[in-house]
Amino acid sequence: MVELKSPAEIERMRVTGRFVADVLAGVRAAAAVGVNLLELEAYVRERIRERGAVSCYWDYAPSFGRGPFRNTVCLSVNDAVLHGLPHDYALRDGDVLTADLAVSIDGWVADAAVTTIVGTPSPADQRLIRATEDALAAGIAAARPGGRLGDVSAAIAGVARDYGFPVNTEFGGHGLGRTMHEDPHVANSGRAGRGFPLRPGLTIAIEPWFAAGTAKVVTDPDGWTIRSADGSRCAHSEHTIAITGDGPRILTMLD
Repeated sequence: MVELKSPAEIERMRVTGRFVADVLAGVRAAAAVGVNLLELEAYVRERIRERGAVSCYWDYAPSFGRGPFRNTVCLSVNDAVLHGLPHDYALRDGDVLTADLAVSIDGWVADAAVTTIVGTPSPADQRLIRATEDALAAGIAAARPGGRLGDVSAAIAGVARDYGFPVNTEFGGHGLGRTMHEDPHVANSGRAGRGFPLRPGLTIAIEPWFAAGTAKVVTDPDGWTIRSADGSRCAHSEHTIAITGDGPRILTMLD
């Protein structure tokens, strides 16, 4: 069941979204050579505690994971892209790091993800990250009232195709609001003009993620961390948006 949000409820999600964006900016700034993933987890945990927010990940136990998840942020490195379990790993020069964060403030959720390069970047990794950012921008631009969810999916897949990256359809975006995962599912590939109608009040997380060499994924023995099946590097960009009468509004960015 899809729940449309009122303008006042969207404003409350925007409060959460600003916080998510600020914490992710802090993670990106702190992600330097030698910094341990557990230090980044501790930073996020403290920020959530200080704000009086609630982690959407702590104790999360979906069917696809080996729950409960006992961390406050997903941190995925290099060939890992989704649900990365923070662990004792010191970041190295050239690592690709994705941080994915969802929290609730006063009962309203926002979700976003960023990928950054630690230390010295490679042109190939920069291009991969840029592809996800461009796909996210295209998906958001397509999320207009009167359209269909397939417009968003098709826009994301079109960017992937232009860059020459395959698209996985097992994991994608989702509705959210009072909980982290609500209907509808937002696939990263689809047909324009098809799917759920885009109406004012719809709030969704759009999250294109690509692996450089394959659309297939494998799961680590930890039961959570998802990696490219061929070991190629990955990137992931995500925003929470609201459909309004004037078009899409990004809720997870700084002013």
